[in-house]
Amino acid sequence: MPDDPAGRPVRTNWTASTPVNGEAAPATERAAALPATGIGAGLGSLPNKWAAFVVIAIGIFMSTLDSSIVNISLPTIAGHFHVGLNGTIEWVIIAYLVASASSLLTIGRLADMLGHKPIWISGLIVFTTSSALCGAAPGLPFLVACRALQGFGGALLVGISPAMLLAAFPPSERGRALGLNSLVVQLGITTGPTIGGILTHAISWRAIFYVNVPIGIVAVMLAARILRPAEHHGTARGRFDPAGALLLAVGLAALTLGLSFGREWGWSTPRVIAALTIGAVGLLGMIVVELKITDPILDLSLFKRRVFASASFTQILSFLSLYPVSFLFPFYLEQQRGYSTIEAGFLMTPLPLSIALVTPFSGALSDRIGTRWLAAIGLAIATGGLLLIGSLGAQTPIWLGAVALIVTGVGQGMFNSPNNSAMLGAAPTSRRGVASGILATGRTVGQSISVAIAGAIFASAGAAAAGARLASGADGTQVAALHRTFHHGFQAAFLVCACICAVGVVTSLTRGDA
Repeated sequence: MPDDPAGRPVRTNWTASTPVNGEAAPATERAAALPATGIGAGLGSLPNKWAAFVVIAIGIFMSTLDSSIVNISLPTIAGHFHVGLNGTIEWVIIAYLVASASSLLTIGRLADMLGHKPIWISGLIVFTTSSALCGAAPGLPFLVACRALQGFGGALLVGISPAMLLAAFPPSERGRALGLNSLVVQLGITTGPTIGGILTHAISWRAIFYVNVPIGIVAVMLAARILRPAEHHGTARGRFDPAGALLLAVGLAALTLGLSFGREWGWSTPRVIAALTIGAVGLLGMIVVELKITDPILDLSLFKRRVFASASFTQILSFLSLYPVSFLFPFYLEQQRGYSTIEAGFLMTPLPLSIALVTPFSGALSDRIGTRWLAAIGLAIATGGLLLIGSLGAQTPIWLGAVALIVTGVGQGMFNSPNNSAMLGAAPTSRRGVASGILATGRTVGQSISVAIAGAIFASAGAAAAGARLASGADGTQVAALHRTFHHGFQAAFLVCACICAVGVVTSLTRGDA
C-alpha cells in the first residue's frame, strides 16, 4: 500500500471497482468487477481508473460548463423577463458564484467524514434537479433561487473532484490525474459560450439548462454502478462543526458578493462596505471558532505544512494575476480594436486552448521530474505573456495579440497541474477533501479579488471611460487621446498583474519539493 507524503498508508474513500492503489486489474478481473449488462458493461474493457475518470469528468464538465454557458444568454433572458441588463439580471450569475464559493470548504469536510461517493452522487442529483427547475423558471426570482441551488450542486462536484481523482489514480500518476482534471475544466469553460449561443439561438435560453438533465441522469446511473465505497465511509473522524460552517458560509458569501458588485455599485457605497465588513467579520469569527474546537471545518494545521501553505498561496497569486486576462482582454478587442462580440470570442480562444493542451502534459511530466521547477517556470512564462498583453495597442498586429495569449496560456497550463499536485500531495489522505475544498475556494476568491483589483486600476486610469467612448463612436479629434488613455490604463493593469505573477515564481521556488 503506498504512503502519502506524511508517511501514512494511503486509504481511499471510494474506488472504481479497483485495487486500492488504483492500478488496472487484469482484463478478466475488470470484466468481472463491472456489471455484465447495463450501463457498466460498456466500460468493462477500460482500465478501472479510466472508468472512474469518465464518471468524474462528466460531473466536472457539467458544472464548469454551466459557470460560463449562461453569460452569452443573459440578454435573451433579460428580454424574456422584461428587465434591463443591470444588477438584477446579473444575479443569475452572481447567485451561482456566491452559493458555490460559500459551500466548498464545508463540502470538503463532509466528504472526508462521509466518503466521496455519496457526496458526488448528491451533487449530481442536486445539479440535475436544479437545472431542470432553472429551465422551467416562471419568473426571474425563481430562476435566481434555482441558480443558487445549482451553484451548491456544482460545488458538491467541483469541490471534491481532485481528491476523487487522486483516489482513483496511483500516487505515481498524481500530476497526470490533476492535469486531466484541469483539461476537463478548460473544455467546460471554453465550450460554454459556444454551446450556450447555439442552444439559445436554435431552441431557447431554457435549453441551456435542460441540456444538463439527460446528461445528469446518465451520470448518476454511471456513478452508482461504477464507483463503490470502500469498507469505511470516510477516513476523517469527529463531529461536524455547524458554527464554523455557518460563519464560513456567511463570510465567503458576503465577501464574494462585495467583490463581485464593488465596481458596479461603487466601493464606497454602504451596501458594498456592509458586504465586505460582514465577510471579514464572518471569516475572522470562523478562525476564532476553528482554533478552539477539535474537529474544525477548516483544518488550519494543514497550513503548518510548508509545501501545502506555499502552494496554496501561489495558487491564489496565479488567479490574482492571470484571471484578469479573461476579464480585460475582451475590452481591448471590442472597444479599442472595434471587433464584434463574436469576433472577440473567437480571438480569445488561443488562451483556453493553450491551457487545455499544455496542462495534461505538464501534469504527467511533474510525476517524473517533480513539481517545483515546472510550477515556477510556468509562472515565469506567464509573466512574460502578461507583459506582452500590456504592450498591445490600437495599431498592434492582431496576430501578436494571439501570440501573447498563447504565451500566457502555455505558462498557466504549465503551472496549474504541478502546483495542484504539490498542494494536494502535501495533505494527508484523510484530509484531501478539505484540501480540495481549499483549492477550489482559493480559485473562486482569487478570481473575485482579481476582478476587483484589475478593474479598479483600469477604471481609475480612465481606461474604462475611454473605452466606452471609443465603442460609442467618438469624433476624430478625440480618438487619439482616448486611445492613449485606454492603453495607459490597460498597460498599468497588466503591469501590476505581471508583478503579482513574478512573486508567484519566487514562492514556487522557495516552497521546497513536494
